[in-house]
Amino acid sequence: MSPSDDDLETRLGEAARAVLEANALYIGAGAGMGVDSGLPDFRGTEGFWKAYPPIAELGLRFEEMADPRWFMEDPELAWGFYGHRLNLYRETIPHEGFAILRKWGESMTGGAFVYTSNVDGHFQRAGFDKQQVLECHGSINHFQCLHECGQEIWDAEHCLVEVDETTLRAAAPLPPCPTCGKLARPNILMFGDWGWDSFRTSEQELRHQRWLRERVTQKVTVIEIGAGKAIPTVRSECEGIATATDGKLIRINVRDSQTPQGGISLPIGGLDALQRIDVILDKPQ
Repeated sequence: MSPSDDDLETRLGEAARAVLEANALYIGAGAGMGVDSGLPDFRGTEGFWKAYPPIAELGLRFEEMADPRWFMEDPELAWGFYGHRLNLYRETIPHEGFAILRKWGESMTGGAFVYTSNVDGHFQRAGFDKQQVLECHGSINHFQCLHECGQEIWDAEHCLVEVDETTLRAAAPLPPCPTCGKLARPNILMFGDWGWDSFRTSEQELRHQRWLRERVTQKVTVIEIGAGKAIPTVRSECEGIATATDGKLIRINVRDSQTPQGGISLPIGGLDALQRIDVILDKPQ
């Protein structure tokens, strides 16, 4: 049941107050954060197939396509899928909501930290300090050697992947490992992925834990945006942080906005919610 306009305005006011009173901002972001930038919504098989018709023809669900086995069995298809996503994320401009969150964090003595399941790197592109971002599922902007030759994870900034969008197959040459010359893969945690190199994300986790330890005496507000229930990593993390810090949880989610007791539920889009909260904050207090 959707809230009335008056009820929603009350919740937005409560959210603005929670941001205003905070000393530090903890930001959790799922796939819904990118929808307002124009990125496709993969919710459900139909949404995924609408974004990728060639995969619909193969009858593969997202979980089946996002499987590292394709890099061994059909590398042109694997790199077609991930190369297309890499190109799309590079071409897409992060929406204004990123800048709003950054502004709020920069105004606080304790700053902001981002915990995201998104692999697009848009928080860093929007100006967030890369030392204060944890990408729990890795990053499409970084590669690793498929054959584990000992090469460390590397930045994919200068790598180009040419993809035929009608077939979603990548053209040669496919991205190689700079050490052994064999096939590279994105440094993303896929489904059933025992070969993912977690070193970069583990380093981010150490910084994440340090940031939290240094803010145990501060007033932390947790803002979660577009994190669904299908893979509840971000939702669980945000709920845990809110409990551990005795902070207020603001959950922004069009479909799944329910919160534990004491949380603020905003069943609207991420950009819309952030803009409306920002308008309230800009009014004379």
